[in-house]
Amino acid sequence: MRRLHEFLFVRHRHNWLLLLRFAVVGASGVLVNLLTLVVVKKLGPGFNQAIVPVPGTDFNVRWYHVYSTIAFLVANLWNFQLNRTWTFRTSKHARWWHEYWPFLAVGLLGQVVGLVLLTLLMHLDSPIHLSPTVLDDSTGFRTRLYWAQLIVIAVVTPVSFVLNKVWTFAAVRTHHPDLADPSHVEAVLTEDDGAAAGAAAGPTSAVPGRHDPLV
Repeated sequence: MRRLHEFLFVRHRHNWLLLLRFAVVGASGVLVNLLTLVVVKKLGPGFNQAIVPVPGTDFNVRWYHVYSTIAFLVANLWNFQLNRTWTFRTSKHARWWHEYWPFLAVGLLGQVVGLVLLTLLMHLDSPIHLSPTVLDDSTGFRTRLYWAQLIVIAVVTPVSFVLNKVWTFAAVRTHHPDLADPSHVEAVLTEDDGAAAGAAAGPTSAVPGRHDPLV
């Protein structure tokens, strides 16, 4: 039990801190997402109107798919800037676009999953659709689209955190020990010290490592 406690809350305390920061950023992103959704919903056609049919299916792309995607793009950019400058603190070590495109790719993957879930929550023939009787769209708090979007965000956010931590910001943090997970800093420093020592000793005393060619 003591080892488990040490493993979870001592060795990986930095991961919990990152998750907390990511959650704070995510919470602000939820507000940005919903605010954008409210604005585009008020400015555009009825959110349940069909736009184009999906080939080979009985489904249609509806305006709520478009509104959700616009809200996602705005919130995604907001979240990226805060995660880059505060959560993972990589803004001084990598170019903006170099980090944004994988962050956007992760977000788009999540958005695709989210749109499927959103459709299931909104479509009246779905077994998990939100009740149009309770959420009759009479007020903002009883608008089905808003609640469906909140559920989508709650489902997609944890997956996005994991993917962004291990991919989007990982490359930068790996090469900067001051940004790395404390449970891995020692290994990073050891590798860097070993590389520096090998360079100082010259090619004759180099020791083959895991990245060296086999001889």
